[in-house]
Amino acid sequence: MLIGDLSRRTGVRPHQLRYYEAQGLLEPDRRASGYREYSDEAVLTVGQIRKLLDAGLSTEDIAYLLPCVTGPAPDLVPCPELLDTLRARLSGLDEQIDTLTRSRRALRAYLETTERRAPGEQPA
Repeated sequence: MLIGDLSRRTGVRPHQLRYYEAQGLLEPDRRASGYREYSDEAVLTVGQIRKLLDAGLSTEDIAYLLPCVTGPAPDLVPCPELLDTLRARLSGLDEQIDTLTRSRRALRAYLETTERRAPGEQPA
């Protein structure tokens, strides 16, 4: 199938599909005319990519993990590189959440302090 067909079947725009190809996530064949030719399996692969992106993984992570991915869910085969990558990504997210929580706490304290000092202002 051509890129437009894959785009219609997956809901992913052609420029995103070309980006996935550039990142090594999709490997279409090329017709003699130069047009990309995708297998039916590409529909499943694009679905897997989208779900892994939704989980917060980068395309670099996904390229590394894709050999461990099966099915539309996708299901992940517990290979060592997959577990290490998922653990590292989760740890990074936990650090970001901690940083955001501290920032929110500090901003809330500044806001409350400032609101108490503002004459005639009611806290939001």
